[in-house]
Amino acid sequence: MTQAQLLQLNLQFFADDGGADKTEEPTSKKLEDARKEGQVAKSQEISNAFGLFALFLMIRFYVGTMGEEFLEMFNHVYNEIPETIKMYDGDIPVRAIESMLGLMLTRILLWTLPFLIAGFVIAFLTNLLQVGWKVTTKPMQPKLSKLSPAKGIKKIFSVRSLFELGKSLLKIIFIVGTVYFYLLSQQESIFLLYDIPLFQGIQMLGNLVVNMGLRVAAVYLILAIIDLIYQRREFHKDMMMTKQEVKDEFKEAEGDPQIKSKQRQRMQEASRRRMMQELPKADVVITNPTHYACAIRYDQGVDEAPVLIAKGADLIAQRIKEIAKENEIEIVENKPLARMLYTNVELGQQIPPELYQAVAEVLAYVYHLQGRL
Repeated sequence: MTQAQLLQLNLQFFADDGGADKTEEPTSKKLEDARKEGQVAKSQEISNAFGLFALFLMIRFYVGTMGEEFLEMFNHVYNEIPETIKMYDGDIPVRAIESMLGLMLTRILLWTLPFLIAGFVIAFLTNLLQVGWKVTTKPMQPKLSKLSPAKGIKKIFSVRSLFELGKSLLKIIFIVGTVYFYLLSQQESIFLLYDIPLFQGIQMLGNLVVNMGLRVAAVYLILAIIDLIYQRREFHKDMMMTKQEVKDEFKEAEGDPQIKSKQRQRMQEASRRRMMQELPKADVVITNPTHYACAIRYDQGVDEAPVLIAKGADLIAQRIKEIAKENEIEIVENKPLARMLYTNVELGQQIPPELYQAVAEVLAYVYHLQGRL
């Protein structure tokens, strides 16, 4: 195997699944379905970056209060020990120690609670701002496809994996570089730690750590914004559709044209059967005479105006005339009226007022023939 063939085989690991023919923009349904599955364009680095910012800002403004409360608790516990020993004649029971430790743990938990709440709020808000509010449990559902070794190997040898590797290396390089150059700029202050009092040194060291952390968070945020842009671009690329996928989705949404055609045909056949069943109740059939046939019923005790109970063209018109002859219904030729009734009046509707005169004349003629006038 030549070197060129080896290179071609290696590059196949980085190929997408038929992505070359994904030329169509994702539809709203495709995006909504992906969202229901938990597939959204977001960057976890955004949450991490803002979390770092919040952590070091809270340390800057809250660490002093924490230190004072810690010293107060320490003094309280330290002063309580001799009294407890004296109270129990040197034999301190386990429950007294447990009570003291419980008090300390409760105080420590209360100190850390603001950090935990801030972390939760920031993680929630950053994700909400990126993708909006949509609760779904589908990403947590087990899927056998995730256990596929082939897919696992493909994920390892993919462009996205290379990007994640590069992103991790960049984070390490930039964060280490930020820390190094900041400490290098503060080396004179660091050397002073040997010559200043303990509390002053602790305060200076705390300021160094907080300032360094804020700089690291700022660099992290820049990398997170780059990652967000990449994630959105890759998500849009993954959501792109082929022409066939768009057609299939349209068929699913609108219904298969062949199925709809068959349903429409069945509905027309059922309507035609009902129409033919109603036809014997007609008083007259008005014809074109070859193309159209319209059956009119007028029951003076029921109908406010004559009603069109059957109509058809060509073969259906011939069938209407056959049934009319079988039931001894009068057939009257009136080309303009037949065309007007067929075009403008739906089955089961009363004829419009503008056709009253013409239909009344036909009915009068029929009633005269039948001796009903």
